[in-house]
Amino acid sequence: MLPARFPAPLFSYLYGRDILREMIIKKLTIVNYKNIEEAAIDCSPGFNCFIGNNGVGKTNILDALYHLSMCRSYFNLPDAQNIRHGEPFFLLQGCYEREGETIDIHCGVKRGERKTFKRNKKSYERLSDHIGLLPLVMISPADALLVDGGSEERRRFIDGVISQCDKEYLQRLIRYGRALAQRNSLLKERAGRPVEEEMIAAWDEQLAENGEVILRKREAFVADFGEDFRLFHDLLVEGGEQGTLRYVATAPPGGMRDALRESLARDRLLTYTTVGVHRDDVAMTLSGYPVKRLGSQGQKKSFLTALKFAQFAYLTRVTGMKPLLLLDDVFDKLDADRVSRIVQVVSGDRFGQVFVTDTNRKHIDEILYLHSTNFKIFQVTKQSISPVT
Repeated sequence: MLPARFPAPLFSYLYGRDILREMIIKKLTIVNYKNIEEAAIDCSPGFNCFIGNNGVGKTNILDALYHLSMCRSYFNLPDAQNIRHGEPFFLLQGCYEREGETIDIHCGVKRGERKTFKRNKKSYERLSDHIGLLPLVMISPADALLVDGGSEERRRFIDGVISQCDKEYLQRLIRYGRALAQRNSLLKERAGRPVEEEMIAAWDEQLAENGEVILRKREAFVADFGEDFRLFHDLLVEGGEQGTLRYVATAPPGGMRDALRESLARDRLLTYTTVGVHRDDVAMTLSGYPVKRLGSQGQKKSFLTALKFAQFAYLTRVTGMKPLLLLDDVFDKLDADRVSRIVQVVSGDRFGQVFVTDTNRKHIDEILYLHSTNFKIFQVTKQSISPVT
């Protein structure tokens, strides 16, 4: 049951439907992933809580789950860097139940070889075909880069959300990235010399064709998603400062071809493409002021948490399925009042399967007190991951 301060009509608006498709992971197997030598975790369909000291590998468990959904590490590391030191490979396996169907996902990486990714023992031809099958939202201390980092971090965030529910968008991103790499390569090769206009025009056409679609979808997403974000932010700060999101484009809709043509002289000098959706940003403000420059640590963390809860609401509404929710050390450096609000949000019955890490058992007990059915607690050390009875 939802706590009184989070009324059910609001959640009905956020999620958009009362009947949601179910998806959970029943068992997670990890071999040689980062610092984890071997682990087999039988998961609860409700809350899964991992308790342990810093540095024992709690975050790596959540990253393994993320990898199985998104085909890469949450921390954007090359695959080989995720292999346990001194070992030749890593292996991840997840047994999922999705709308009554059992789905086995296998991910394997050997040093010097191409990653293998399989669904029910059949390899994917393209990893992009897997994205969106197992929707997921992760909240981590690394999310601070969304506010404090460069525009690339914010673009990666919105691309990751949209790609989980829009296959065309993901394919447009891939084609745009290939054209951009070719245009930049040509600019570098011809540094200080004239660039063949026909060759540049060919890449400009592909950038504009795909970039216009990406821009249109991003702007629509930020407008829609921004409402979800505002509502969650209001819940977390209880009527304090107002958080807003605004998409900032380097070229106007319908004007990307002209912008690329006009920037060519500058691009030739700098040897890279200076306009396009790969340079766009999302402005994040608190009561009209940039949160990056003026937000306190607590304000930034509330802002980021609201972003991720909004991501959960958006994916749920668009896909009709509750994503997995991964909460990595989210209570660190928050005051008791903000912790209490987050606990009440995640304890609502609109969330599905949840994975939580923390060094403090007290926070976990607060969540389980409000959501006391279907949970498991695991003690994590450098040697093992063991259920707590």
